[in-house]
Amino acid sequence: MDHTDVIATITKAVRDAPGIQALFLSGSYGNGMADAYSDIDFVMVADDGASDAVAAIWREAVAQTGEIVLWWDRTTVPVLINAITEDWTRTDVIILKPEQMRGHTQSTLKVLFDHDGIYETLPEIKASPIADSKRFIYQVEEFIRILGLLHLAAGREEYINGVLGIFHLRNKLVDLLIAETDAPHRGGILHLNRLITDEQKALLVSMPPPVPERQAMIDAHLAYAAAFLPRARKRAEAIGAEWPERFEAVTWERLADTLGIERPY
Repeated sequence: MDHTDVIATITKAVRDAPGIQALFLSGSYGNGMADAYSDIDFVMVADDGASDAVAAIWREAVAQTGEIVLWWDRTTVPVLINAITEDWTRTDVIILKPEQMRGHTQSTLKVLFDHDGIYETLPEIKASPIADSKRFIYQVEEFIRILGLLHLAAGREEYINGVLGIFHLRNKLVDLLIAETDAPHRGGILHLNRLITDEQKALLVSMPPPVPERQAMIDAHLAYAAAFLPRARKRAEAIGAEWPERFEAVTWERLADTLGIERPY
């Protein structure tokens, strides 16, 4: 069953169910950016919210599209149900009460049915978020903290754990690059290509691979530090955030004393 048929089948199954007021597409299907690999995100509005009865209605609807092989019923988030069917179609639904829809906008939703006109009460678009300087500096401090643990990983010869540190540094760099572009429609974790520029992609591709060997581990940490910290400092200046000068300085001093390495930028 293709996604168009899945959407139509689920919509028909819940349209007249008791207590269900509205059903919307969200995510990439809601904003018109879906492709053949997208999951199908729904927002369902129910009188009683994410109750057991509403969850049962949803399961019966999804089951009409194929055998359910994964069912996470309000497992990670109290209002979220994740499902995967036998052909690996992924559907997610957030089940809300009408008053909980205030956080949504018309630009992120596509109406499947809306018995009570909820869509018309929503703002058209969401205002651009104001950069959170406190949270940004926390991310910078976390990067420096992980970088500083390099001397511990090297001293203990914990090269496998050192590789895990490289993954953390990479994630921080990716988050920074996305913040620089301020791209709308962030989408899920597998939508990085449309969020960053060609120059940023080239930077990520150029980074050394995580190899569980001493010198490779050190080289990778330094490469990520050289890529992240100067860019992060510029971003901090742009949003008026106070850079953790002393923490960065003593971290480089510690790495120089223990490993004989210097700041690579």
